[in-house]
Amino acid sequence: MGTLLGSNKITSSCSAPPPYILFLGFFFFSLILQRVAVESTTLNYTSYNRKVSSLRLQRIQKHLDNINKSPVLTIQSPDGDLIDCVHKRKQPSLDHPLLKNHKIQKVPTKMPKGMKVKREERKLEWQMWHKNGTRCPKGTVPIRRSTVNDVLRAKSLFDFGKKQRRRLSRRNDAPDVVSTNGHEHAIAYTGSSSEVYGAKATINVWDPSIQVVNEFSLSQIWILSGSFDGSDLNSIEAGWQVSPELYGDSSPRLFTYWTSDSYEATGCYNLLCAGFIQTNSRIAIGAAISPISSFDANQYDITILIWKDPRVGNWWMSFGDGTLVGYWPEELFTHLTKHATMVEWGGEVVNTRANGQHTSTQMGSGHFAEDGFGKASYFRNLEIVDTDNSLTSVHNNILTLAENTNCYDIKSSYNNEWGTYFYYGGPGNNPQCP
Repeated sequence: MGTLLGSNKITSSCSAPPPYILFLGFFFFSLILQRVAVESTTLNYTSYNRKVSSLRLQRIQKHLDNINKSPVLTIQSPDGDLIDCVHKRKQPSLDHPLLKNHKIQKVPTKMPKGMKVKREERKLEWQMWHKNGTRCPKGTVPIRRSTVNDVLRAKSLFDFGKKQRRRLSRRNDAPDVVSTNGHEHAIAYTGSSSEVYGAKATINVWDPSIQVVNEFSLSQIWILSGSFDGSDLNSIEAGWQVSPELYGDSSPRLFTYWTSDSYEATGCYNLLCAGFIQTNSRIAIGAAISPISSFDANQYDITILIWKDPRVGNWWMSFGDGTLVGYWPEELFTHLTKHATMVEWGGEVVNTRANGQHTSTQMGSGHFAEDGFGKASYFRNLEIVDTDNSLTSVHNNILTLAENTNCYDIKSSYNNEWGTYFYYGGPGNNPQCP
């Protein structure tokens, strides 16, 4: 059941203990929570043993107070998440300086041709917090609450909620990644000279194994424009990911991301900074997905569509059969204010080469593409939104890329039922991937 809770602030009164006692107690309590989290998982988490100063804790709490808005209602998810139902006009995104006078767009002016907006949402039970049976009230949006431990797992407060910069270079128009920071991919992509106004795909959901806490595995759509070898790349991203560092567990979660400067300073995951504006009261970005696919058994997938409103210019995201989630305001971007020049679909992992070897962090299902349906992970029904605001198949118009096919690979094909599709993924470390 839902419970009425306030935000998790540290407060004091005239009768409270001295501040240093509070900070010491808070510090040790945080360490205990982290140790419990580490010991309760099968992942090879590294214990957080660095000393945390009272000043850093103050800075962390101030940041959390900014992004954890006061909820109308808080829902306890079975997996331990707290989902805050926040009034839609008080969500973090509206704190962005470029959005001071922004009026929330309730619905897009147009859906891509062939799509319809669902006026009534069907019963949703695909996220863990839905199993509680309580839903957020009308006029609010569900936001996963961030905690001190979430921030402490990050490299720094600045890095919390952000991707490491992808070191990018171009080769034959491919978004080739020079992985000095460990990012590896298996992707399909469009050419870089076309005007693209959106993309869609149905993505198989798994729970890939992550070897160390600061690695991740994700499967997503990228909407891109700008320079791959400069500092002005614009990117809009959405899909599912497993990230122990970001979420503290190994569950696959729905996520979004954006940047307007090649991952340097702008943008973040989900609603961890001002940017993405949520309009849906039933979908919590960053919440765990359930059920998920099983090897040689039931398969579960999600459908994501991202497209540019042809009149207003905002980039909208829908889930499933036209359920609107929210949008990235046009004001956030430079190049994407016009259109995208490339779309990517596929998987990404971080390989830190722990112990001098490629780690065993899996991509997709952890199986190579050749294993096929029920074993390998897939993207199907790849489509783009063209200049006429129409969804069109990318048949014969995509290329594929995998930096190290001994670790992760990709194979694309086409049929009448799945349109353009591909299998992708792999186990990471193996005899051919040392």
